[in-house]
Amino acid sequence: QVQLVESGGGLVQAGGSLRLSCAASGRTFSRYNMGWFRQAPGKEREFVAAITGSGGTTHYADSVKGRFTISRENAKNTMYLQMNGLKPEDTAVYYCAADPLAITSTYNYWGQGTQVTISS
Repeated sequence: QVQLVESGGGLVQAGGSLRLSCAASGRTFSRYNMGWFRQAPGKEREFVAAITGSGGTTHYADSVKGRFTISRENAKNTMYLQMNGLKPEDTAVYYCAADPLAITSTYNYWGQGTQVTISS
């Protein structure tokens, strides 16, 4: 089992940047694929980005390609989401997730979320 804690959210102006972090407990972090999801008010949670356990493969939603970068440091049990060129429509609660098998959906372990608000 793995426990996840997100950090790094906040309020920024459109066009700005933020870096989210997800710290994981446990000694088997590298065995888990990791993902970022987000949920805006009144909307369903949606996939943002994912990275395999080794960090060798990444996936992105079309809406964030070219603006967001997912990465991980297995030695630090931490995953990141670098968000550049932020838009008001990126406003949401961002969640990190972990799973030994899932890539873009059906994750078993979730963090509590961190709020990201983009002002226009």
